[in-house]
Amino acid sequence: MIYDKHVFICTNERKNNERLSCGEKHGLELTAAFKKKIKDQLLNTNIRTSRCGCLGICDFGPTVAIYPEGIFYVGVTLADVDEIIQSHLVNNVPVERLLLKKK
Repeated sequence: MIYDKHVFICTNERKNNERLSCGEKHGLELTAAFKKKIKDQLLNTNIRTSRCGCLGICDFGPTVAIYPEGIFYVGVTLADVDEIIQSHLVNNVPVERLLLKKK
């Protein structure tokens, strides 16, 4: 099946490492929240949600990538899920405050 959007949530965890990571626990909580809320809004027929490994920007906290746009959200919390779904997935307007900023 071809989806309109694909949401990737990092669940990478670095054990015994000083470098930050998105964390499996937090990433799995985010994945579950996205899946449930997308299903509850009947958006699951055209939006796919998947957990993934490291997206390479661990120092910015829990990361969510949305394709085909190639948008990366950083520092994502459970409180941000509804806003990302409504603004970005439904209305195609990225959530500016969570965007990974280019230097």
